[in-house]
Amino acid sequence: MITAEVNLKEMSELIAEIREKVEHLMKISGGMQCVDRNCERILASVKMLELNISDVVEFLD
Repeated sequence: MITAEVNLKEMSELIAEIREKVEHLMKISGGMQCVDRNCERILASVKMLELNISDVVEFLD
């Protein structure tokens, strides 16, 4: 059996950074639909990461 050590807190911080960067990209996109639609898709995936990782970290602290 292979075990891997993971740092959930670091992962959570990176997920938050991704959200910030994507939201910033949407702000500077000038309303370009191709950018905004793709950012919305990315944010949906980020939300799933938050539910799976970030929310768990809150309970560990």
